[in-house]
Amino acid sequence: MTKKDIHVVPHNGSWATRKEGAQRVGHTADTQKQAFEQAREQAKREHVEVVIHRPDGTIRNSNSYGNDPHPPIDKKH
Repeated sequence: MTKKDIHVVPHNGSWATRKEGAQRVGHTADTQKQAFEQAREQAKREHVEVVIHRPDGTIRNSNSYGNDPHPPIDKKH
């Protein structure tokens, strides 16, 4: 089974969650924070990573909620 990370992306003037490889968004929200909260809950259930994007589409941050075999050395959180 391949890992399907969840991305928080800009979508039609709002924010949405989208699984890797999906054509359609999963959930939409008014703010990035609301979309991240939805993505985080889903990522915890599925043990995957949440990738947060900026309004221009570039990656801002990511958080892992799975069993990461190589956890990060830096302690940013």
